[in-house]
Amino acid sequence: MRRASCGAGMKPGLPQNPKILVTRTDRIGDLVVSTPIFELIKKKHPKSHLAACVFSEHCELVSGNPFVDEVILYEKKDAQKNWIGQWRFAREIHAKKFDAVIHLHATNRMHIMSLFAEVPIRIGYNRRAPWALTQVFPYDKKEGLKHETNYLTDLVCASGFSSQPAEPVLPYVPVTQGNRLSVSNLLQHLGVEANEPIAVIHPSASDVSKMWPVENFSEFLKQYVSGKVRWIAVGDAKAAEQTAIISKLSGLLVLDLCGKLSLGMLAALFEKAKLVVSNDSGPAHIAAAVGAPTVSIFGRWQPGMNAERWKPNGKKAIVVTPQIESIPVAERAFTYVDRISVEQVLDAAKKVTP
Repeated sequence: MRRASCGAGMKPGLPQNPKILVTRTDRIGDLVVSTPIFELIKKKHPKSHLAACVFSEHCELVSGNPFVDEVILYEKKDAQKNWIGQWRFAREIHAKKFDAVIHLHATNRMHIMSLFAEVPIRIGYNRRAPWALTQVFPYDKKEGLKHETNYLTDLVCASGFSSQPAEPVLPYVPVTQGNRLSVSNLLQHLGVEANEPIAVIHPSASDVSKMWPVENFSEFLKQYVSGKVRWIAVGDAKAAEQTAIISKLSGLLVLDLCGKLSLGMLAALFEKAKLVVSNDSGPAHIAAAVGAPTVSIFGRWQPGMNAERWKPNGKKAIVVTPQIESIPVAERAFTYVDRISVEQVLDAAKKVTP
């Protein structure tokens, strides 16, 4: 089994028209920031058959990507939740005769699966069953010195599957005409005029340490002045309670679409938005990827969790972080999301909107 270090510039022994599998079975935002890798690989290997293995619930984030030829769905909580299902999945991958697999996120399941699937070239990081890989690269993402997309770019370049791009490649999430129509019909049903400008907030997050206080969201809505907009809240079903509080405190009607949109419809909604304000979360990455003016709020500062590594990338995306430079690192709390002021977010919103 070969081992390589980053920067080795190894050139894989691939056929002229290789079949390449890229896996990213992780959170929404993690997948979105990985999408530039599809373009990088395809540009280096234009005649390749490039497949993406993702969680089934994330299918709409990559289905329709012009650089992805096939989407393979992974059912961690269903068909592949036990080792029997895992073995069957490995045999399905084996039958597809991939020449190489690149694991963008290290998991025992994916690494071992590719070994059982007998994929000749298996590339990934030195963590979680690295013995199942043929090319292993150091895992230094926890240092948080650069963006996740840049770490992944280094991986595919060092393994010979891409060249360093002259310009940064931004994340991409496809938006279908069907989802555009579904969102338009839904908004019309809720009384939103066809040409009425909308702005979206996402007040929830996967962890409370990422959540800007609802009082701040409500104050932001009251102070935001940029023409008349219809405010809409998105998130999972649990975010409906936060939305109700924000609406009450702000005195503004906030349309509650929490738990009512697929990821594809969410992307279509963001595409229509004049502004998106979101906590550190997957939806913020989707908004940035479809080109929406996006303000994301980051309270975590630790290396590996910080905005330097995880901020949404987009032409109209901006991140707001707490001002904690005066606090010694040894004395810092886990998060300072509550120290991000309404004024900071208002200033950021002005920068990304006309």
